[in-house]
Amino acid sequence: MAGATRKLRRGLTAAVTALVLAAAGAPAATATGPAAADTAADQCGGQCGDILPPGENGNATLADILANRALGTHPAHTDDQLPTYAELADDYRSLTDSTINRYFNDSSFGVPAGQVESSTTMQAGGGSVTIVRDKAAGIPHITGTTRAATEYGAGWAAANDRLWLMDLFRHVGRGELSSFAGGAAANRQLEQSFWAAAPYTEADLTQQVRSIASSGPAGQQAMADIDAYLGGVNAYAAKAHSDRDFPGEYDLTGHIDPITNAGGIAPFTPEDLVAIAGVIGALFGSGGGGEVQSALVKEAADARYGTAKGDRVWAAFREENDPEADLTVHDGTSFPYAASPAHPTGVAMPDPGSVTAQQEVFDPTGSAAAGARQLAPAGASAKAPAKLAPLKGVFDKGVLPGDMLTAKHGMSNALVVNGKYTDDGHPIAVFGPQTGYYAPQLLMLEELQGPGLHARGASFAGLSMYVLLGRGPNYAWSATSAGQDVTDTFAVKLCAPDGSATGTPSKDSLYYRQNGDSGPCTKMETLERDDSWKPTLADQTAAGSYKLIVYRTRFGLVQYRATVGGAPVAYTSQRSSYRHEADSIIGFQAFDDPARMATPADFQQSAAEVNFTFNWFYASDRHTAYFNSGGNPVRASGMDPNLPADAAQEWQGWNPDTGASAQEPAATHPHSADQDYYVSWNNKQALGTTAAGFGDGSVHRSNLLDSRVKALVDRVRGGGAAITRAQMVQAMEDAAVTDLRGEDVLPKMLAVIGDPSKVTDPQQAAAVQELTAWQRDGARRVETSAGSRTYADADAIRVMDAWWPLAVEAEFKPGLGDGLYTALTGALQINESPSGGQNGGTGSSDVNESQPHKGSSFQYGWWSYLDKDLRTVLGRPVAGGLGDGYCGGGSPSACRTVLLTTLGQAAAESASQVYPGDSSCKAGDQWCADSIVQRPMGGVTDGTIGWQNRPTYQQAVQFTG
Repeated sequence: MAGATRKLRRGLTAAVTALVLAAAGAPAATATGPAAADTAADQCGGQCGDILPPGENGNATLADILANRALGTHPAHTDDQLPTYAELADDYRSLTDSTINRYFNDSSFGVPAGQVESSTTMQAGGGSVTIVRDKAAGIPHITGTTRAATEYGAGWAAANDRLWLMDLFRHVGRGELSSFAGGAAANRQLEQSFWAAAPYTEADLTQQVRSIASSGPAGQQAMADIDAYLGGVNAYAAKAHSDRDFPGEYDLTGHIDPITNAGGIAPFTPEDLVAIAGVIGALFGSGGGGEVQSALVKEAADARYGTAKGDRVWAAFREENDPEADLTVHDGTSFPYAASPAHPTGVAMPDPGSVTAQQEVFDPTGSAAAGARQLAPAGASAKAPAKLAPLKGVFDKGVLPGDMLTAKHGMSNALVVNGKYTDDGHPIAVFGPQTGYYAPQLLMLEELQGPGLHARGASFAGLSMYVLLGRGPNYAWSATSAGQDVTDTFAVKLCAPDGSATGTPSKDSLYYRQNGDSGPCTKMETLERDDSWKPTLADQTAAGSYKLIVYRTRFGLVQYRATVGGAPVAYTSQRSSYRHEADSIIGFQAFDDPARMATPADFQQSAAEVNFTFNWFYASDRHTAYFNSGGNPVRASGMDPNLPADAAQEWQGWNPDTGASAQEPAATHPHSADQDYYVSWNNKQALGTTAAGFGDGSVHRSNLLDSRVKALVDRVRGGGAAITRAQMVQAMEDAAVTDLRGEDVLPKMLAVIGDPSKVTDPQQAAAVQELTAWQRDGARRVETSAGSRTYADADAIRVMDAWWPLAVEAEFKPGLGDGLYTALTGALQINESPSGGQNGGTGSSDVNESQPHKGSSFQYGWWSYLDKDLRTVLGRPVAGGLGDGYCGGGSPSACRTVLLTTLGQAAAESASQVYPGDSSCKAGDQWCADSIVQRPMGGVTDGTIGWQNRPTYQQAVQFTG
């Protein structure tokens, strides 16, 4: 149940808004039962901390939402971790071990008696469970006398904190978001993207549930845990509805009447959890699949230079195994995977100009003539009770970001150092996932203490039967998205539209040959979802409906249509984790059990059970370890994973009925134990492990972490002071406020320009001086003082933001030509600055940068390309270069002219041009343009914080042992 403080706040909120809202307030709660006692030995010694903004509480009643909108008040624990998180960016340089807990929650097990906010004991699962919430953050600490009771408590707490979000995601996973939460454009965009990536029938979802149950003792235990967990979820939902203490979003979207309480919350099923797992897997645990885009770059390069040189240019920009790439496993061990063979077979290149995207959105009749996002005629607007009028239109922009899946997402980071270099001889880890900034968060915090469950940390809403990322008694673990290539594109030959073997094949046909040229004509399986919506209180979007259709073949989901050698084909996407997202529950189960996490080998064995593409990190009181998980398929000999393949290149052991295939053994995955240190920021895992996309080369944002941690380790090796927990946090945060372009590429740009005194144009000269000073200051984007909302080196930062897109285009487009340059920018955006879509660059490819206020920055961009090209122009050594210099045709003097000309153009742009403003910021407000907005996924909104490139959930741990 919710804590007494939270109930009191809700009661006050209801009283404050009584004149506006004629509805019953939430009843007061009574805390019962003793405070939960820790049942597992805790070896943190006060040296474990975590943080998850904005706050633990993700549920707000209708009264809470109205008060937030009208008065700016917040339910308890809605945003109390946000200031703590934000302030580290201003204060990190003065951080000490004794002050770390000002910026992180104390994540020791249990709750001291004086810090108990509420304690509730319930009978469940053949025993009892006590849920204690702490005063500091309202986190549920769940202790059960039986495992089933513990899981029941986990479900109860999850629904208490994230019921609305859980409901959203089970509908997203089924392509039913609009009918559930309103037909806003963002809702439709999101459900379309997820339906295209992971469409499932109910039978598919049930099959995944059965697969868990048949996975031996661990699978049977997982099903028992799921059943107990769902018991808690559904019991809480029923009680909250009866007590009128449920999330107010159900009122706003018409599922419950705000006056009569008529309506309800549909019970959750195991299939719902599989649907949620499918969403999370598509967001954070997949990789590869860009083979068509890669083919278009190769074709454009061949058209520009001829086949021989064009293929060399394609390979150079592809950087699939760049010798200068930053590596997580840096001890020289090689783990070859997914590289292009010297003599590939079965490559299915599209005919130039023939590629078209597969239509997904149809009109309600399923007509193939309907355009994308075609809607039925508008209906009448919803009529809201007059007293609820302030809430009209709250969800008109959608309840979830429309680009949550389609836009490229920056992910997580990790810094782990071996105990031989630390102050007390125990490893230090500062790590966590970057899941985006939302209100409420996708993740929630919890502590689980029960038989076989001894962990505290974060879990995705609806999947919190286990702590997914966190700590046990003497070990901690976390993950970053790896994104290695587990998705391939196959060219499936099409038959006549009537399915006949003798008719003329058509590019739009729904019939294909199962076995290449000679196989029988088989009809594609149609996966469709009808969705319709009507105006609601909070979403005034006109009524409409449409049909979502995805076609499934033996070789995966149809993504594109094209011709290959004149013959029509469908390009399909085959992902190894599709139809198997729920399988990973076996690995997650093990993380919470100390008996199965005692050694690096135990940890790696558990991580190997996860088929999502993650980099897993482990730090115990004695050891560190790393493992790259994922269902790496065993490909046909000679297949090129970086280009579309014909159907003869089918994965080894492929079973189209189950979606399973042979997979590479765990020993072939990048892994390591007790390396001197590990860093990861979604960079290349190890030698030989091929990058899944373009641009993983000499400059990557992980360099910001690597250089800082390596310097600390080298200091110890040289006889200097040992590393402290505070210094590891400082290394992380210094990287978090540093502009990657300014630290690693700007020095080469300035080197080409040369002596500043020889720059004759006054505007250009001033800009060079400002940029030089900013680089000398560390190329950071930090305030002049805490709370000033004004950057130090503000003019230099403005110039850099404007200069980058101009310089990239002027440096590369003349040499590459329009066609190849456009193809390359389609495969890899040129920039990912903190201000995102507000970047005022006028380069044509700058439209690729389209996500403002998201925090995570500098993962995707042309950093390596400029670095390598400018070093070539300067005559410096370059391993894995791009070939001849592009800037100024390779001439240093001509390149200098290119850079100075574009620098002058950038310097002339005003702050209002560079930062044009949006619904959150006025034009010209540089700090605000960079700022992080907690994107609301419900009715409550939270404050804006300053930019930092940092995980959303983060741990800082060092066990005493």
